[in-house]
Amino acid sequence: MQTSKIVTTITAGFVLYSRSAGVAYFAAGATFCSFSAKAIKRAVRQKRPVYNVNSRGRVTYGMPSTHASAVTFFATYIPLACFYLPPHPTLPPSIFQPKIVSLIVIPWASLITLSRVWLKYHTWPQVGAGVVYGVVMACIWFQVWYDDIWGIRTLGGALEALLRLSMAWLV
Repeated sequence: MQTSKIVTTITAGFVLYSRSAGVAYFAAGATFCSFSAKAIKRAVRQKRPVYNVNSRGRVTYGMPSTHASAVTFFATYIPLACFYLPPHPTLPPSIFQPKIVSLIVIPWASLITLSRVWLKYHTWPQVGAGVVYGVVMACIWFQVWYDDIWGIRTLGGALEALLRLSMAWLV
């Protein structure tokens, strides 16, 4: 589906634009959430709705919905970061930014999640499990960064400073 390609491209572009360790950490979390949901899907092996057949006629699994878990990760982590973390120097500071971002990302993720059922790719329980998984993963991933568990945030700041120093000659 095109959604995953669009989201991946936008996220990669934002990582490159901001050169922020926090944004790279977020992207790594979204990737981990997606791949771990796929691993759970292979372990659970619950089939998709009967009217959904792969284009090659193969049976694919649907519990939990990977799309639902990934976009819910985005819709949970991004507002948390906007409200609780200082804006990165590459981003324009604005008092309204957290609200605007939340007003965009939450409905967008909701529509994608609901479309998985409307398009008959998943059942409600499969999408619900994906949503719960995405929220839990985003909250844990954010807390590790926010509380600097294992020194991840400190290491990210040091890597960012090193990148700025190494790129200074380009300016």
